[in-house]
Amino acid sequence: MRFYFFLFTLILFQSIYAQTPESTNPEIVEKNSDNTIHFYAKDSVLITADTYFLKDVPPTVLLCHQAGFSRGEYVNTAKKLNTLGFSCMAIDQRSGKKVNGIINKTAINANEKLINVGYTGAKKDVNAAIDYLYNINGNQTIILVGSSYSASLALWIGSENIKVKVVAAFSPGEYLKNMNLSETIKSLNIPSFITSSKREIVPVEKLISKIKPKYITHFKPNFQGIHGSRALWDSTQGHEKYWDAFKTFMLLHK
Repeated sequence: MRFYFFLFTLILFQSIYAQTPESTNPEIVEKNSDNTIHFYAKDSVLITADTYFLKDVPPTVLLCHQAGFSRGEYVNTAKKLNTLGFSCMAIDQRSGKKVNGIINKTAINANEKLINVGYTGAKKDVNAAIDYLYNINGNQTIILVGSSYSASLALWIGSENIKVKVVAAFSPGEYLKNMNLSETIKSLNIPSFITSSKREIVPVEKLISKIKPKYITHFKPNFQGIHGSRALWDSTQGHEKYWDAFKTFMLLHK
């Protein structure tokens, strides 16, 4: 009898505590009171994310930061999206450092493990976060928001991942090594919001030139603007115009 009790206890313990970083269905491995969570990418990098979840609103917006930054890029943007009725999650990718006082913990973990640190490697983090949201929101497709290099990743992922229904790309470019992004994303066939600073308009137009125009909403500022999703920060001159365009697009594809 003691043997069977021990066997049952062992099986129960393993089912509760076993972690499988290679799983295609990422699960929370830690949740803090401040709404910061952690889950694994397929290659065992531990991803840190902040959740901005509304009650009874399935999370469908994934926010990805620019080079040198962290999930802190979206502290205020996510809250504004909440007021529009969107539940969001902002992640740290393995390429980045910190912003707004928030350190990129995913990058620290990837560096410690010496695992594929870089812009292209961060694609694994974004895909893992898409899987995580998709699994907890009742299999609803994702609105993927990217900034700078992660805007390029967003367009790339949006062209091949059926769990993504909409892309918003702030200042995408040919930032990814050993690939022609313009050629790679020509098959993109989902609604895509594109914007940048004024001086980036021409290279951005070239980047998206092979995508069918019916899928593109391109906001071209007639003022200086700024690189990346900082365009939405209150400190950015002209942020109201960026927000008006972004808000209209987001509500259209909610």
